[in-house]
Amino acid sequence: MTRKKVKLAFITNDSARKATFKKRKKGLMKKVSELSTLCGIDACAIIYSPYENQPEVWPNTMGAQHVLAEFKRMPEMEQSKKMVNQESFIRQRIAKASEQLKKQSKENREKEMTEVMYQCLAGKGLQNLNLGDLNDLGWVVDQNLKEINKRIEAFKKGASTSSSAAVVSLAVAPPPVVELGLEGMQRTQTEWFNDWMNNNTSEQQIGFGHGDEMIMHNFSDNHNTNVWPNAFFP
Repeated sequence: MTRKKVKLAFITNDSARKATFKKRKKGLMKKVSELSTLCGIDACAIIYSPYENQPEVWPNTMGAQHVLAEFKRMPEMEQSKKMVNQESFIRQRIAKASEQLKKQSKENREKEMTEVMYQCLAGKGLQNLNLGDLNDLGWVVDQNLKEINKRIEAFKKGASTSSSAAVVSLAVAPPPVVELGLEGMQRTQTEWFNDWMNNNTSEQQIGFGHGDEMIMHNFSDNHNTNVWPNAFFP
């Protein structure tokens, strides 16, 4: 379980401030000991306290002097590379908090303008918005349109890919090729003609009687209307 974040603020109560100092000093000494043991590096800690005249040193005075001598033999650029004092530490925290505040303000403004956009879509007017609000609203609308266009393009690419895969996966067998020689073609035509003659001579007589006599229609003037009922013919 992780420890909750420590709030950096001055403790006004004297007894609570002294108790907190002792507790955090003990934890700091433990962390330095663990760092030196687990990582195999030389480390020391020098803590000044308003409650004691002499600073408290870890691991001891000789060990601290050895680490400080090694540190002073390093180049000045290496010495100050990751060095911070109280002022620089507070400046870093202020800069980090300012960035977080700026980011959160931007997110809040974007959510606010998104709500205004949905209200406009529902029929609410823009009479209560100033120029800055309109500019921010236009930016939010543009961002939403860009996101919609990206999704449309993604859907189109996905659809084209799936359709191409379906076309490739479909294998249509070609129709069988039937090779007929001259005899086969003649036999097929003869069979077709015989079937046609049988079907037409079974019960329906087209211009023929039951015998060899042909049925002739009487094309007299009295039967012209029956023979040519269509009005397009004279």
